[in-house]
Amino acid sequence: MDEFIQGFWNFAGNYWWLIFPIMGMAGGAAKAWEQGSKRRHERRLETLRMKAQLKTAEIEARALTQQAKRRGPSVVDTTASVAPNDLVARLFAEHDEITARWLDYELDVAKLIAFPAMSDGRQPLTAAFLRAKKTADALRPASAEAKVSEQQITEYLQAVGDYAVAFEIAEKDARRLRDSTFTEPERKRLERAQQLLKVAVDESATQAERNVAYKRVREELDGLILLSDDAVTVLEKQVARELPAGAAAAPASAADSAPGTAPEPERMPIADPLRPAPPRTQPRDEA
Repeated sequence: MDEFIQGFWNFAGNYWWLIFPIMGMAGGAAKAWEQGSKRRHERRLETLRMKAQLKTAEIEARALTQQAKRRGPSVVDTTASVAPNDLVARLFAEHDEITARWLDYELDVAKLIAFPAMSDGRQPLTAAFLRAKKTADALRPASAEAKVSEQQITEYLQAVGDYAVAFEIAEKDARRLRDSTFTEPERKRLERAQQLLKVAVDESATQAERNVAYKRVREELDGLILLSDDAVTVLEKQVARELPAGAAAAPASAADSAPGTAPEPERMPIADPLRPAPPRTQPRDEA
């Protein structure tokens, strides 16, 4: 070992000047890597722009095709201009379709637990989608019959194209990530919340059981996934859904008809977490 160290220092003493070309090579490699990373980023941005342009062209082509079908020509005239109202109506339909796909995640707690990145604005692609949504909503005309300029239609067309592409990219990324951004204990909490959610919306469970499961779902998700007010409202309606008629009476009659079976002990009532507890009453003093 000592001989190796001594040999190293002898080599370094004789060839110390090699440090300068080595440093130059390292600096060139670092600069090349930085430039390559920048080019990759620029290519990704260019890909997104191309996808958005293709989407807007697709929307415009659909509107043109529908217009041609209403007029009944044998061959679609691709040089014809699309009527503004027809194009705006097509943009409205595309805009609403994307929003409906987003709400399918936003209002479905089970999907939010499975793909939490779709509700996490800290994720870059989700944040980009939310910005695109805000822009498209702001540029949307009041109605398809509203008087809008050609510039407004062009801007709205581009915004809807960006909105569609941003959603598709964010959705693919959320499905790729799933719960990988959470720690192991957090993933276990999400798994428990998913299991409890099945009980909370199960029509075969009692109302008390669904209420308790709902409360525990909220506790497990606290600090992990922020549920919107609309999502909470939808979930509470599912939890408060009444049992089918006769569902509670069927098990009781089956137990009564079974010979030699002892009746089940009466289950203690479980407090409803959605309702305030009734005030306690003082016991009467016996005379």
